Amino acid sequence: MKGFEHIQQELEDMKKEGTFRELIPLESAQGSRVTIKGKDVIQLSSNNYLGLTSHPRMKEAAEKAIRTYGVGTGSVRTIAGTLQMHEDFEEKLAKFKHTEAALVFQSGFTTNQGVLSSMLTDQDVVISDELNHASIIDGIRLTKAGRKIYKHVDVDSLEEKLKESVDYRTKLVVTDGVFSMDGNIAPLPEIVEVAEKYGALVMVDDAHASGVLGDNGRGTVNHFGLDGRVHIQVGTLSKAVGVLGGYVATTKVLKDYLIHKGRPFLFSTSHPPAVTAACDAAVDVLLEEPELIDKLWENTEFFKKGLEELGFDTGISKTPITPVMIGDDALTHKFSDELFNEGVFAQGIVFPTVPKGKARIRTIVTAEHSQEELQEALDAFQRAAKTLNIL
Repeated sequence: MKGFEHIQQELEDMKKEGTFRELIPLESAQGSRVTIKGKDVIQLSSNNYLGLTSHPRMKEAAEKAIRTYGVGTGSVRTIAGTLQMHEDFEEKLAKFKHTEAALVFQSGFTTNQGVLSSMLTDQDVVISDELNHASIIDGIRLTKAGRKIYKHVDVDSLEEKLKESVDYRTKLVVTDGVFSMDGNIAPLPEIVEVAEKYGALVMVDDAHASGVLGDNGRGTVNHFGLDGRVHIQVGTLSKAVGVLGGYVATTKVLKDYLIHKGRPFLFSTSHPPAVTAACDAAVDVLLEEPELIDKLWENTEFFKKGLEELGFDTGISKTPITPVMIGDDALTHKFSDELFNEGVFAQGIVFPTVPKGKARIRTIVTAEHSQEELQEALDAFQRAAKTLNIL
């Protein structure tokens, strides 16, 4: 069919550069090991931090919900798609996050889009970290607000932007809590302090901190003892929680406003009963099985130390997200392929997800991994690097 020639050419260029990648289907349940192309490999690319995708309590809750309520809701939340379990879960989530209210969206991506696009007008300004997640960037693009970018985790740069923004009605500072490509943590206490100095609101996307940092996995706000001082917390139900969706934990005023103005919320069918029930059970798991988070951090420290002793550059990571910096896009993909040959599934991340020259293998260990599996993975990294003359 004619009309796609320029797109075809761009794909051909990507193939020549060695950056074109096919989707890789898993043939097993998500876990510390998965089956890909009939081969059993160690999984190091999943966001399944705590192994909750297959937790028995959550599977049981999902199965019970299907038997009771069916497989779908048949409507958006604002018409006929709000089940009592949706509201019960949001109340539980708000209590867990130490906020007045919480509202669930279909994904973390649409949560950021919905919050930012609905609450800001041309009378307002949004001030964003330069390495914030794509969903924040796209959410900002949907607003008519003034836009300012501050240097990555640079509070002095943030203050400069706040000084330039005194005439706006609302000043909203937005940052990731944990940055998804580098694994570093935002200096949230300093961000909150300078925001309060200039009367600005603070919004934190805690997608990669939920279930990882803070008491029982409450996130970076709780981790730094800032409960009650951050106006908007965005989180995901798709990573450490192990299911699907996103949420905003905030004031009741903003929740009510988003119900009426948040376009992704207004125009998307509500989560199926099984999803909501499993997410609800996940909060109980976080509260009652803190040993999962302890094991996650034990494994993280073991694996980071092993990579660094082998001579790999792991950047500035302080979390279970541990990049192995390579630099060249094509070489990064070759390294990923060689790791697969050695029994490890660890995907390469290249431009445009990260800047040119910053390609890396992004690894994420989980609570499900045994230290024997992680040592096996470290040995595979060493062999693959030797084959490609990387170290």
